[in-house]
Amino acid sequence: MTYHYCRVSSADQNLARQVDALTEYKRADKLFSDKASGKDFEREGYQRLKSEVQRGDELIIKELDRLGRNKEEIKAELKWFKDNGVIVRVLDVPTTLMDFKDQSWIQDMINNILIEVLGAVAEQERKKIKRRQQEGIKAKKDRGEWDDYGRPKKEMDMNAVSDFREKIKKGEMTVTECCKQLGISRRTWYNRIKEVA
Repeated sequence: MTYHYCRVSSADQNLARQVDALTEYKRADKLFSDKASGKDFEREGYQRLKSEVQRGDELIIKELDRLGRNKEEIKAELKWFKDNGVIVRVLDVPTTLMDFKDQSWIQDMINNILIEVLGAVAEQERKKIKRRQQEGIKAKKDRGEWDDYGRPKKEMDMNAVSDFREKIKKGEMTVTECCKQLGISRRTWYNRIKEVA
């Protein structure tokens, strides 16, 4: 059987580009997919794929980093497929699409080199993404755009905060009631009060 595997990192991303590319190369008997990070291989779709493939089956993925982003783990997973007689074809590793017949050792050698390089690139990209996220969060915190819990500050009408503060002063509302209406915590309320003071 021929299997396709697709992965995107988050729920709002679309798998269509990968599905189209894989189908154009070769139609699959079955498609498995995940909307999850490539930091490890504990993904529902991927684990179901591994439990189903058998010796002689073929697995096709669009790019090596769709499999994962940790070089050593990628290599370990590819070895698992090879040891279990599953042929893995990666569209961005052209030599995996070729059949060397009696000289499979040449294919293995070339693929190992390419996988080493591409695996390292995928790993570096993951580190770069993580670093950018941390830098972005720090910049937002420095500008006061994130709260003390590391979450984006909730946008709100500061005039409404002032109005609620006046109602509290007059005894018309409690802080708890104001927070409930604004959909914020007491801690956020007191932070906002400082801003309008």
